[in-house]
Amino acid sequence: MPVTGTRPAGDTPVRGARRGVLLQLVRPVARTVPWWAVAAGGGLGLLAAAVPRLSGGEATPWAGVNALRAAALCFALGAAFLLDDPARQTTAAVPVRRALRHALRCALVLPLAAAWWTAAVLLVPQEARPPAGDVTLEAATALALALAGAAFAVRRRGADRPGQAVSASLLVAAVLAPLLSPSDWALFTEPDDPRWADAHGRWTLLLCGALLAVAVSCVEPVRRFQPVRRSRTRPVRAGKGVWGAAPGTGREDAAGAETPRP
Repeated sequence: MPVTGTRPAGDTPVRGARRGVLLQLVRPVARTVPWWAVAAGGGLGLLAAAVPRLSGGEATPWAGVNALRAAALCFALGAAFLLDDPARQTTAAVPVRRALRHALRCALVLPLAAAWWTAAVLLVPQEARPPAGDVTLEAATALALALAGAAFAVRRRGADRPGQAVSASLLVAAVLAPLLSPSDWALFTEPDDPRWADAHGRWTLLLCGALLAVAVSCVEPVRRFQPVRRSRTRPVRAGKGVWGAAPGTGREDAAGAETPRP
């Protein structure tokens, strides 16, 4: 009796084919990721995080938290170029959804971002280092906002290089937000400020909103196709003219009856 193998639950030929296509996309996607922008943002961020240590003076918690905020902003400005793809219009026909393609780009960068952020936090002197969890929440929100802006530009305008416009908008927003935000809704507080916990509750809401915007923007828009209308033509019968009457014998009126030729 032949022995038949059993297929694991959830392992279908369609899923296997998609997994194979996704694995084949890793190398091409890795080549199209703008590593130069991510590296530039990360380098500037590490330099900003090292300012309290390199200044030579006494490092304060105010200097430490602002250094890490500047570092997070620099990395987010570089990550705004993550979805830049000059060949987007030619690779849109691959059998993988846009959400998976974007997720693949993020998956290639997120481990490096985690290692980079750990180094940035350790560069700040311990006496000036803010709570790591709270400041990491701020950095994650800045990164999510950059990705949300880039994903929205790709979905709304089909932009091939949204990074430049998104990074400029994010930089302007980062400069104006501390100046225009109301005092009772302060986000940029110091660790010894009583509003620190409430501010990071708002950072959590902002992060959830940014992640939701990323998820919505990564979904490909549904295009409605107009049905093709066929023009109705009357077939020409053999031995008759276009209007259904024999040539030279008369013509057919609108009701279809043939009128005699005068």
